[in-house]
Amino acid sequence: MENSERELYSVGEVAERLGLHVRTVRNYVRDGRLKAVRIGKQYRISRADFEALTGPGTPEAGPATAAARGHVEVSSIVQIDAIGPDAASRLSTLVTAGAQSGRDTPDPLRIQTVYDKERTRMKIVILGNAAATSDVLHLIDGALGPGNNMFLSQGEQEAHHA
Repeated sequence: MENSERELYSVGEVAERLGLHVRTVRNYVRDGRLKAVRIGKQYRISRADFEALTGPGTPEAGPATAAARGHVEVSSIVQIDAIGPDAASRLSTLVTAGAQSGRDTPDPLRIQTVYDKERTRMKIVILGNAAATSDVLHLIDGALGPGNNMFLSQGEQEAHHA
């Protein structure tokens, strides 16, 4: 990986480069429109994720370039309650592998999974085209179906929260 791909930008730097208010960029991160990594109390945005938001070419080309060529992107956040850490890990692996296989598209899905052990809650953030997002949502729905033992029983939930 080249060094230029590993560059991280602060929210302020991204706001300055796009001519936006810092609060707007933070909202993009919270809404899932801009992927970011939280380091301490601050967000950092990779060059690749910045370019995914602005489209190919210069940062000034911005979202208008994507709109001009008819680009459509779906942002989805799936929240799953009462799921244990092992099941969350299995689901994360399944979803990540499922997103990498299948369709050959110029814009692959970007998926991030987060597990909150205290709340036994998992969130899956999916960014990408509508058809591939739909496929991943169907995959999640099937994996969480009856008989797959992905959810904690009532007793396990109570023990976990005690």
